[in-house]
Amino acid sequence: MSNKDLKRVTGLGGFFFKSEDPKAMNEWYATHLGIPAGPYGWSFEWKDAEGNDGTTQWSIFDAKTNYLEPSDKPFMINYRVHNLEALLAALQEEGVTIVGEMQSYDYGKFGWILDPEGNKIELWEPVDSAL
Repeated sequence: MSNKDLKRVTGLGGFFFKSEDPKAMNEWYATHLGIPAGPYGWSFEWKDAEGNDGTTQWSIFDAKTNYLEPSDKPFMINYRVHNLEALLAALQEEGVTIVGEMQSYDYGKFGWILDPEGNKIELWEPVDSAL
């Protein structure tokens, strides 16, 4: 399979941003927008066109977090992908900056890249079938 035939982003996996007071921000979003986020945020549940379950994570990080480094931006977008290992290899071949090593957990694989303006992007291959 050539890089141009590789399936890439399949959906939005999450949105993460920094706050000086994450607890107060979670309370504000709960009160005014109905997002009942806890210390780890909130997972929006949905179904894709084929009826598969999926989630999109929404989380507020403390302003001092280093999780978004090396980016100096106050946010990070997580995209759902198919076949993260192949995608990271293709992106590296295309000259995209890869940040750190791929990590695997019970709920999926994660990799990180930087776009041309230094925005950190998290790539997530979930273990669920909603790709």
